[in-house]
Amino acid sequence: MAIVETAAEHERILREIESTETNCIGPTLRSVYDGQEHGLFMEKLDARIRNHDRDIEKMCNHHFQGFVDSITELLKVRGEAQKLKSQVTETNKRLQEDGKELTSSMEELQQCRVQQRNIATTIDKLTHCLPVLEMYSRLQEQMRAKRYYPALRTLEQLEHSCLPKAGQYRFCSIMAENIPKLRTQIRDTAMTQLRDFLESIRKHSDKIGETAMKQAQLQRSLDSSVTMQPRALIGRRGRKMAAAVGAESGRQGGIPMFKQNSGILDVEDEEEDDVPGAQELVDFSPVYRCLHIYTVLGLRDVFENYYRKQRRKQARLVLQPHSNMHETLEGYRRYFNQIIGFFVVEDHVLHTTQGLVNRAYVEELWELALSKIIAALRTHSSYCDDPDLVLDLKNLIVLFADTLQGYGFPVSQLFDMLLEMREQYGEILLKRWNITFRQILDQDNFSPIPVSTEQEYRLYTSQFPLQDPELEKLPLPKKLPFSEFVPKAYCQLKEFIYACLKYSEDLHLSSTEIDDMIRKSTNLLLTRTLSHCLQYAIKKKNVGLAELVQVIINTTHLEQSCHFLEGFISNITNVPPDTANATKLYGTSTFKDARHAAEAEIYTSLNAKIDQFLQLADYDWTSTAQGSGNMAASDYLVDLITFLRSTFSVFTNLPGSPVEHAILPGKVAQTACMSACKHISTSLMQLLLDPEVRQISIGALHQLQVDVKECESFARASPVAGFQGDTLLLAFSDLRQLLDLFTQWDWSTYLADYGKSTCRYLRVNPHTALALLEKMKETSRKNNVFAQFKKTDRDRQKLIDTVIKQLRNLIAQHQA
Repeated sequence: MAIVETAAEHERILREIESTETNCIGPTLRSVYDGQEHGLFMEKLDARIRNHDRDIEKMCNHHFQGFVDSITELLKVRGEAQKLKSQVTETNKRLQEDGKELTSSMEELQQCRVQQRNIATTIDKLTHCLPVLEMYSRLQEQMRAKRYYPALRTLEQLEHSCLPKAGQYRFCSIMAENIPKLRTQIRDTAMTQLRDFLESIRKHSDKIGETAMKQAQLQRSLDSSVTMQPRALIGRRGRKMAAAVGAESGRQGGIPMFKQNSGILDVEDEEEDDVPGAQELVDFSPVYRCLHIYTVLGLRDVFENYYRKQRRKQARLVLQPHSNMHETLEGYRRYFNQIIGFFVVEDHVLHTTQGLVNRAYVEELWELALSKIIAALRTHSSYCDDPDLVLDLKNLIVLFADTLQGYGFPVSQLFDMLLEMREQYGEILLKRWNITFRQILDQDNFSPIPVSTEQEYRLYTSQFPLQDPELEKLPLPKKLPFSEFVPKAYCQLKEFIYACLKYSEDLHLSSTEIDDMIRKSTNLLLTRTLSHCLQYAIKKKNVGLAELVQVIINTTHLEQSCHFLEGFISNITNVPPDTANATKLYGTSTFKDARHAAEAEIYTSLNAKIDQFLQLADYDWTSTAQGSGNMAASDYLVDLITFLRSTFSVFTNLPGSPVEHAILPGKVAQTACMSACKHISTSLMQLLLDPEVRQISIGALHQLQVDVKECESFARASPVAGFQGDTLLLAFSDLRQLLDLFTQWDWSTYLADYGKSTCRYLRVNPHTALALLEKMKETSRKNNVFAQFKKTDRDRQKLIDTVIKQLRNLIAQHQA
């Protein structure tokens, strides 16, 4: 079995050697040498080689005759081949001789073809170079003509289209080297023009603002149908002009409006106004040109940041007011014109460029400006004390706000500030009217107005709503009850209301709000200004009774006119006076207070006059006179009573009295008369109780009793009508009962009935009686120092001591 297997393996190796390439039989032979039967394998290999040699020999023997035949035929062909070679050589010789002329022609043709190709190449190169040269020439012309945006476009086309096609030539290299320099030159020139533009609009912003304000004022003055249109028309006016300016710039080498990347909006304002726009004063082409140049250069962000930064700086300069701006209205006008001019430019740039400034940037600038404007106006307006200037300033601020509102800027804070200024304006008006009222009072003669003609009467009744049918019936000449102060003051009150109304106009307030503001201001005028002026007139020195009486009459008529004043306010504000929550005028209370002050001043003045007479009193407090039968009233008191009779006769229009003065109202006259009597009684009582008067005799009391009777006689004569019974006598009852008690020496009755309602001496105070007794005791002691042994004097002294003791006990009991 091993032998068979070995034989089969050798057979396989032999087949593998026969079928495998020579380079790959190494592994096969190695397997033979690795085995143990390589000698046997060599034998088989030799046998296989012998078999193949026999096969080859058989094949050669089979084809030998054919090989011999082929050699024989080949020998025959060699001769024919020699003949053919000779013929070909001869033919080639003749062909070479005949082709020499053709070869010469072909060489000439080849040379012409080379020249033709060179000419075509030259023409092609020139075709690419000539546009470069032409474009560069055009670039130079555009640079000389300062048409920088087309130059920049030409430069871009030259760099990216023409130069790459032209090839590597020296002049192309020079041009390529100059392109960055030209770009820098164009950029710097455009920036220089922009700086010039910014400087120009900074200088001329006031003119731009002035034109815009004139447009706004013209818009406000149009008829109602025009004013109903949106105010945005004003702000949009001139935008079509901006498009026209851009198109013209494009024709002149500026900015072509049709370019998509030009940054310009082709604004077509369908509602264009015929009035020239404020923007027509400014040529915006430098801005557009610089914007497009920087956009093409890829530096748009740099340009936008630079433009905004410079405009912010200019905004800070514009918003800085002059230190003397508050002195004249023109100072405020210049300030507002510059601000309007600034924002008109920004609004125009906003609407005619794509992104150079955006709405957020403009709103941020406006918020900054608004805060600074309001702060500046608050500061400078506080220095103003002229109401006309404040009113003109208010109108200017309203026009300023309306102008900017037309451009879409919110201005509600300006109107809020105007409402704040309304209080300042009111205070300034109050100061002016305070001076006016004082001048009227100083110039007033405090006398009834004489009227001699019907025209004069109608003139005064047109100035003041006098409602007096009885006076109307009186024949001319006649006198109006009030003085010149009343119609003048009433007219000034209406003038004040008109002044308040003027300020409230155009503040976008409702009729109710205007009515409320006017009424509150009028109340301040009445309660503060006019009230203080009346107090000033009443309290100033050397004011006579006649003047005070006239003040009372004047305030009475002014008080009666308050409802006419309310109606006047309602008429000009179109708000009914009975509207809910409507502010009421305080005129009635104001004039009542003034009248009461005048009445009190009359009482005070009358009492002061009485004091002057009382200062002349010269009583002999140690008089020894007995009884009052032969005594006469004191001279000073007689003069005093005469003065009082004359005074009340004049001011109460008693029969036979002159009528040159105003008539004192009845209640006031009664109060004045009662006050005078009480003051006389109190003063006489004070004379008795004066600490400096240490001794009082019974004779002095009798003299005082005579004077009191004279006063009572005056009271019984009813110097003023209207008193019931003996009411006026009650003013002297305290003094009368005290004097009766001492002159009648009725102490038993006083002490017995003290505290009872039926007591005869009910008004006698025990303290007063005790003080007077002490003074009589002192007198009695000094007068009887040498008559102390007289029984009557001793008894009287004891009686006084006893009464004093009883009075003290009575006082002690009531105090307990």
